[in-house]
Amino acid sequence: MPAKGKYFFNENDDCRISDPLYEKYLYTSQQHPLLLLLLFIAIIFWTTLIIIFFVTNEAHDHLAFIIAVCAALVIFAVMYLLLCIESLFRRWLTLFGVMIWICFLIVGYVSLFEKKNYQLWEQVPFFLFIIFTVYTMLPFGMRGAVIISVLSALSHIIVLSIVVSMTSQENKESILFQLLANAVIFLCGNLMGAFHKRQMQVASWDLYRYTLKCIQVRMKLKIEKRQQENLLLSILPAHISMEMKLAIIERLKETNDNRQTHDNNFHSLYVKRHQNVSILYADIVGFTRLASDCSPKELVVMLNELFGKFDQIAKENECMRIKILGDCYYCVSGLPVSLPVHARNCVKMGLDMCEAIKQVREATGVDINMRVGIHSGNVLCGVIGLRKWQYDVWSHDVSLANRMESAGVPGRVHITEATLNHLGKAYEVEEGNGHLRDPYLESMNIKTYLVVDPRSKQCISNNHLPKTRVNDGLKMRASVRMTRYLESWGAARPFAHLNHRESVSSDSSSSQGRRRKVRFEEIPLCSTGRQRTSDRNSSQKGRIEEDIYDEMMSTIEGLSSNNPWCGKSDDFWGFSLIFAERSLEKEYRTIPILKLKSYFACASVVFLCIFLIQIFIMPKTAKLGISFGIVAVIIVLILFVCFAEKFMKCCPEQWPCLRHLCAISEKVETMPLLRLPLAVITIGALLIIAIFNLTTEKNKPANFTGSNDLSPTTDPFGNTTQSCIEATYYTYCCILGFIACSVFLQMSFELKVLLLSIAVTVYLIIFNTLQNGNSKIHVNSTRLFIKERTHMTNLYLILFYITLILLAKQIDYYCRLDCLWKNKFKKEHEQFETMENVNRLLLENVLPAHVAAYFIGEKRNEDWYHQSYDCVCVMFASVPDFKVFYTECDVNKEGLECLRLLNEIIADFDELLLKPKFSGVEKIKTIGSTYMAAAGLSVTPGQENNQDKERQHAHIGIMVEYGIALMSKLDGINRHSFNNFRLRIGINHGPVIAGVIGARKPQYDIWGNTVNVASRMESTGELGKIQVTEETSKILQELGYSCECRGLINVKGKGELRTYFVCTETAKFQGVGLN
Repeated sequence: MPAKGKYFFNENDDCRISDPLYEKYLYTSQQHPLLLLLLFIAIIFWTTLIIIFFVTNEAHDHLAFIIAVCAALVIFAVMYLLLCIESLFRRWLTLFGVMIWICFLIVGYVSLFEKKNYQLWEQVPFFLFIIFTVYTMLPFGMRGAVIISVLSALSHIIVLSIVVSMTSQENKESILFQLLANAVIFLCGNLMGAFHKRQMQVASWDLYRYTLKCIQVRMKLKIEKRQQENLLLSILPAHISMEMKLAIIERLKETNDNRQTHDNNFHSLYVKRHQNVSILYADIVGFTRLASDCSPKELVVMLNELFGKFDQIAKENECMRIKILGDCYYCVSGLPVSLPVHARNCVKMGLDMCEAIKQVREATGVDINMRVGIHSGNVLCGVIGLRKWQYDVWSHDVSLANRMESAGVPGRVHITEATLNHLGKAYEVEEGNGHLRDPYLESMNIKTYLVVDPRSKQCISNNHLPKTRVNDGLKMRASVRMTRYLESWGAARPFAHLNHRESVSSDSSSSQGRRRKVRFEEIPLCSTGRQRTSDRNSSQKGRIEEDIYDEMMSTIEGLSSNNPWCGKSDDFWGFSLIFAERSLEKEYRTIPILKLKSYFACASVVFLCIFLIQIFIMPKTAKLGISFGIVAVIIVLILFVCFAEKFMKCCPEQWPCLRHLCAISEKVETMPLLRLPLAVITIGALLIIAIFNLTTEKNKPANFTGSNDLSPTTDPFGNTTQSCIEATYYTYCCILGFIACSVFLQMSFELKVLLLSIAVTVYLIIFNTLQNGNSKIHVNSTRLFIKERTHMTNLYLILFYITLILLAKQIDYYCRLDCLWKNKFKKEHEQFETMENVNRLLLENVLPAHVAAYFIGEKRNEDWYHQSYDCVCVMFASVPDFKVFYTECDVNKEGLECLRLLNEIIADFDELLLKPKFSGVEKIKTIGSTYMAAAGLSVTPGQENNQDKERQHAHIGIMVEYGIALMSKLDGINRHSFNNFRLRIGINHGPVIAGVIGARKPQYDIWGNTVNVASRMESTGELGKIQVTEETSKILQELGYSCECRGLINVKGKGELRTYFVCTETAKFQGVGLN
């Protein structure tokens, strides 16, 4: 078996013709059916001969020949059965070919030497048949076919020349002319057979490459579809992802077709209402302080491991993670399918999260804890906006769950009375007193409880173990201890399901794939993680290549059951092989034939051979010269039309008529209305000239030579046999005319059948009626076919007719298969490109473009993505009035219509990012009615200092312009919706850490003090104003913006900060200047 995969995913390295996979393909598509076809023809032909012998009572005269034929028939029948039953005989195919050739030679020579009266013209068509079928039907390479065919021709010429010269009374001139005629016939057979074989080799190789490409694209398409589904499911739940996917594909089609999208009053809203769910909010207490001491990689690894563990806990407890906000994690149970135990699931998950953090704290000595709040009620869930989709939930119950977390107790699960009612008596609880820690809970009269963890009652006997580990690592930084411990959890990396492509071969391997996936997720990350990643890459690549190899093998095997003789195919209509798809049939009929000019060249060679044969054998009359002269002119003119551009290069003066001929010449291969008449004229001329002079001589006496320079007494052939010899060689010329028709390989099969059928009918009529008086030559011999020469003529004409028709049928099948695979390749390539575009849009909706390239580019990277920036401008823009606007009642469909308006606001904000001016602004996420964006993330880290100061801080001015554009956009929405919403914007700049976290739902985010301060700038700001820090205001003033000092304000976690308001009127003027 060949090494699997060495052909795939590398279009620059074409496989060689000697590759075993190509040999298997060639055997299945050509060699096997053609060999069966040849055996079938030989069996029928020889069976017909034997029947004729017994019907005409000549069997006793040809006993040796009948014995040889019967032996060959037995051998051929056994071969036929073996080839039909067992395909393993492919390794013996060359041996079978040699045996068939030997059997043909033996039968041919037995018929020659059965009696002692030898003639040079005997069995020439049979040896021509051997030569032609060696090239076209037997499984030999070009070199082997040439050697065998030349040996066959030379053996006939040499053996008969020696035997006839020793036994015949004919003069040397007659022997020489017949030998020359035979040599021309065999030469023509060799040349046409070699041309036929070469063209079929090229065609089969091209078809194989297209088939291989089609399989590659099909497998890539399957992988892309799986990637797309995994990617979409990593962003959105399945119940809305397919609807959004179809919307993306439709949008791509509209873009490709240059169609205008329909103007709708509203953007599409993918939000649904769900009742009886439980919402869990969890916050890691002490993480902000810990994160300030982390390197970028440590922070990303730490968050990914923590939230990866939480995702695992969520899966175990049938909860769906909604979003990650900094170090806040929230999820819902009861989505998308309602669960009666949703409250128990959330409580169990909260307890498990607290236990996981407790283990981290005890193992590392880092002072962190988990605070969990849970509430049960109803939610609106889905996606809003046009960019950076993130599945989210909205409702008053969601806001209450958030309040429950902030009013909770570290290390405990804080629940409302509504959740307690759903719990029943599953857990013990104690008073939560949440109203004492949150005024909202007190104003809403919400009674809260703390769940008692059943594990807290159990005695932990091995507490000394983690303490030992803490003591061993006290010298390390807390972040290092955390990172090293969390890496032992071995959470999957973001987009691991994209890079580690799963097998797509069959469902039977899905269980193994699941086992492989489980093992992968259980592998802890350690110092050898990169090496293991490389090993996984190679094993995944090997599996994909095996899948493609298996798919190619199944396609090759399918060719044998989808051959032109069985008539079973979804692509063709029965035996006719007409495409079931009309457009494809039309395309096939009009497809360019790139080798068409070489067909006319071959036809001219056949014409020359026919001319030489008749010059050597026939009387040299004026009619012979005139007829061949007319046909020669026709052939030359057609060749001149075909090769006009070649003559144009040789001709020093460019005549105007040559230019027109060149234009026609270029269209010969592409225009059916031009090439079909030329082909019909050429083939028709050859078929007519092959027998034309026989019909003109039908009333001449047998000894008429038609030449003044040859008297009857000097007839080189003798008076008694000349008529027989002439008629015989006319038959051979007719057979060469058939072969000339067959070399037009890609011409219409129906046209070839029509021309050959008309020709064979006319030939049979002529040879059986016009020469009836001279057909029986009474000589002292009962040699094979000499007694009744018309039988020989009829049999050989019918033999070549049937052989060439069946061969043309097989070639038509190859050509149609080539067209079919190219069409499929084209369609699947278009689908593949669509899938790639959809994947790109999906991924860029999760990640910035430069981050997306990190994961799905040409050089995919499997390491953690983390990046630190020195100067990033962060903006938070919220619509505080929306909280008041949002109500849940029957009039607005329980809040759904309120969210529709929020969707319009966010979508309009997203559309602003399409403007070139704001191309450097990256949307990070939305949090309720708050819009978060950043500028400066697309700059390569470290290059900021290489720019001048104004360009270095230009993105801060762009962010202010974007904030003002948001205000203007919201004013427009207010005018149309009769509302009075106003934005509250906070902006800050400084160093940030960017990264991608979460394996199940990867999410791009930024962290750092800059982000926290920007958030505080928004929350402490005023409606309709942009609040910035003192450092940011200084840079804005340098850029030409006016800022108004607000004074000192108290910022949570930062104390008192001096802040400024950007003067938006001046900023608008500045923006006009920048534009």
